[in-house]
Amino acid sequence: MRIALGIQYDGSAFCGWQSQPHGKTVQNELERALAEFAQTPLPTVVAGRTDTGVHGLGQVVHFDTELDRTEFSWVRGTNAFLPDTVAVQWAKPMPDDFHARFAAFERTYFYVLYVNPVRSPMLAKRAGWVHTPLDVDAMRDSIACLLGEHDFSSFRAADCQSKTPVKHLYQIDVREQGDFIHFRFRANAFLHHMVRNLMGCLVAIGRGRHPASWMADVLAARDRRVAAPTFMPDGLYLAEVGYPEHFAVPPPHIASMPWSAIWAESK
Repeated sequence: MRIALGIQYDGSAFCGWQSQPHGKTVQNELERALAEFAQTPLPTVVAGRTDTGVHGLGQVVHFDTELDRTEFSWVRGTNAFLPDTVAVQWAKPMPDDFHARFAAFERTYFYVLYVNPVRSPMLAKRAGWVHTPLDVDAMRDSIACLLGEHDFSSFRAADCQSKTPVKHLYQIDVREQGDFIHFRFRANAFLHHMVRNLMGCLVAIGRGRHPASWMADVLAARDRRVAAPTFMPDGLYLAEVGYPEHFAVPPPHIASMPWSAIWAESK
């Protein structure tokens, strides 16, 4: 039997998703909890491997098991062995052709940026922060060139393992809410550090260091050295993973987030 799980986690508590022999990772914690509950090892396959400090709102994993448990039993039983920084949100039996990574046709990331002269300790590790005002209109004007299928080498980390730098970026949405700017990025897939590198360029444009037209120059260069430095991971959330409708994967639980209304409007 194949089981899919929806996972949420506070990425600031971990050295990323992927299991490591030395270092606390989300995968290590989840598989340890599953093994405790099931009393047998249950290796997992994940939709997207997030980096150190990046949060998960709509992460999806699957595993295969011969154990017969109810959906709620998988949720409650696994959560009993997880730290407060990780929680299973739902569990669902899946057909054998479901694959958390390869069945996904799109991923959505959300970035929360706090703009205020003084940092907020209440937002530490939950939102990115800049202390000077940003030109949001200029940031929006720079986006159009990025939409569609492109070679995103300029926004790719040096250690990226993707077979190709060509990705299809469907949407970038930028919305203001008080002292916050919310960014929504939706694509078929993302390169390592791609969203954080895009954020670095957007913030540089917002600060007036470059004109909006500079984004097209960065994209065309296909050279990471031309782009801005990688932006902080604090405000980055893997928000949702898209699958074909027949799998009926539950949506992420984000109603409790302070920006849930902005999320709904930008979809």
